Amino acid sequence: MKRVLFGFVLIFILGCKNKNNSPIDNVPSESTVIPYAKGFTLERSDNGITIIKIYSPWPNAEAAFTYALVPREILPYTTLNVDAYDAIVAVPVARIIVTSTTHIPALEALGVADRLIGFPSTSLISSKFTRQRIDEGYVQELGNNENINTEVTISLHPDVVVGFGINNQNKAYKTLQQSGIPVVYNGDWTEETPLGKAEWIKFFAPFFKAEKKADSLFKEIESSYLKAQALAAKAVDRPTVLTGGLYKDVWHVAGGKSWMATFLRDAHADYLWADTQDTGGIALSLESVLEKAQTAAFWLNPSSETTYDGMSGANRHYEYFDAFKHKKCYSSNKVKGATGGVLFYELAPNRPDLVLQDLIHIFHPGLLPEYEPIFFKPLD
Repeated sequence: MKRVLFGFVLIFILGCKNKNNSPIDNVPSESTVIPYAKGFTLERSDNGITIIKIYSPWPNAEAAFTYALVPREILPYTTLNVDAYDAIVAVPVARIIVTSTTHIPALEALGVADRLIGFPSTSLISSKFTRQRIDEGYVQELGNNENINTEVTISLHPDVVVGFGINNQNKAYKTLQQSGIPVVYNGDWTEETPLGKAEWIKFFAPFFKAEKKADSLFKEIESSYLKAQALAAKAVDRPTVLTGGLYKDVWHVAGGKSWMATFLRDAHADYLWADTQDTGGIALSLESVLEKAQTAAFWLNPSSETTYDGMSGANRHYEYFDAFKHKKCYSSNKVKGATGGVLFYELAPNRPDLVLQDLIHIFHPGLLPEYEPIFFKPLD
């Protein structure tokens, strides 16, 4: 791909000798302020070129990825050191493929969801707007993320594919790159804080020259989240909370440094595993969880169960927990799109302020008495 791009640029340089070439590596850059997200940086040069560096496309990534986003109007006259970049993308992008449902709300918020042309496992998308575009044939089904249908993808002629991966071994992405299609990794899912995940809207912005809009949208989300956090701090009590449930005899609870644990802390709750250092889940036995959390006041996301009968059927030991007895169990798996996609997995990372308001309403109903939860609903 790099050889193809280099040849393309060289042809334009030789054919436009009267134009002023603008070497990308010699242009002063200004860094965009990214106060919460840890996984990417943005630098914008005076001629409009944006350099994106992705430091955590997946956990424990050994090297960063660097991408150059070049305005279409100056690309023919810009000398590019193609070996310095993992992909070069002409912007604004007119045709985009994304691979995680968390990418959908960012496109919609920026007003560019009509440029989405393909997605793997479209049934997972819950957004009504994008579901309609799928039904009308504007967004093509691409298989699954680990084995994207490369023939269909190439035939769609995307300007860029925004990839999601747990490592760099996705053969489909390599095939697309060899075909001249830029693949850019997005690592929003590796962020450990609510506002850190939400700030990835700034990652998408320069692909559409929508930086000002992204900044404005994020400031609104940040302000809403901090306002809710301050409201929760007024609560007198800190109710104890249990998370997760059994899967094949192993109980997975959220780690003390995880995204969910941050929500619980900011909602002024006493999360029972808050003192652990894990950023992901913690695998425990039923016995150890029962010993520590039997008297917990609330229980969030008891596995995939959404009813008390379902919980009893899955494991009778669930009935020993006070949160079960007092009907204080809540799930974020109940609100789904037309084809079964869970809204929480799609929208929550982009709108942490709504998640926090949900939890405040559950734990401290007097602080938000008229609020109707968006994601977390009581079990039936």
